[in-house]
Amino acid sequence: MTGATPGELDAYLEKQRAPVEAALERAVSALAQGLSEDVRRAAGHGVTTGGKRLRPVLCLVSYRACGGSLTDAAYDLAASVELIHAYSLMHDDLPCMDDADLRRGRPTTHRESGEDATMRAGAALIPAAALQALAACEALGCDREKSVAVTRTLLEASGAGGMVGGQWLDLLGEGKALGPEELDGLHRLKTGALLKAALAMGALAAGATPSVQACLREYGAAIGLAFQIVDDILDATQSVETLGKNPSDATLDKSTYVSLYGLYEARARADQQVSRALSALSAAGLEAPMLSALARYVVQREK
Repeated sequence: MTGATPGELDAYLEKQRAPVEAALERAVSALAQGLSEDVRRAAGHGVTTGGKRLRPVLCLVSYRACGGSLTDAAYDLAASVELIHAYSLMHDDLPCMDDADLRRGRPTTHRESGEDATMRAGAALIPAAALQALAACEALGCDREKSVAVTRTLLEASGAGGMVGGQWLDLLGEGKALGPEELDGLHRLKTGALLKAALAMGALAAGATPSVQACLREYGAAIGLAFQIVDDILDATQSVETLGKNPSDATLDKSTYVSLYGLYEARARADQQVSRALSALSAAGLEAPMLSALARYVVQREK
């Protein structure tokens, strides 16, 4: 399966940025009703201060590859995944977790708005994301059963059996030497679950067959691990200026793919996961050059 060239991928990501950001602005505006000013400000800061927007793009590309059209409702569905991702970063950065001062080159949300407002804003994003996913599915013409299935996919990936469970394992693992299975299991939840859900949601909403959905979940699981391995490599090798945040793994005494395998072997393992992702795409029989290119982008990125 041939993928888009790096230049074509860059152009595609740039083209998608404006409608994705517009959908996030709509989501924040809807969320703001009923919140206090400090919580509204914290939510806006956490959601709309940039980022790669990989998760909504994966949802959109999956939806399009499975036959959907990229309407405003499709972007709203994709934005629901990013609301969960934003909440996870806001809470990850808190003093009780990673105690981070910078995110994307800017002060973290709790440094701007305080810990209390940040915790409440993050919590508010969870039901907001679920309601947004449900409403977007209905706007896309999904029946009730499919709309509920898409929303359930998002929430299952977000909770104790997914991202939150991974965050908990990450905290428990500080100061411990985790083995390969423990490290993979942690990151399948913390990083991989939401990436996999983004693809599954797009496929479900577009009416993909169960076999295609399964292949896209496999693709998502693979790029989730690849993404985390590269995150560990970047944390070990790049400066704060490049990353837009302070490298923290060594400071927090966390087990990483670099500490476990070394740089060379960690890079090789990331490449293996990309090959696994591309094999899953081939098995799905989808004409999805951007998904192929995104898998390669995950290991080629520099921040």
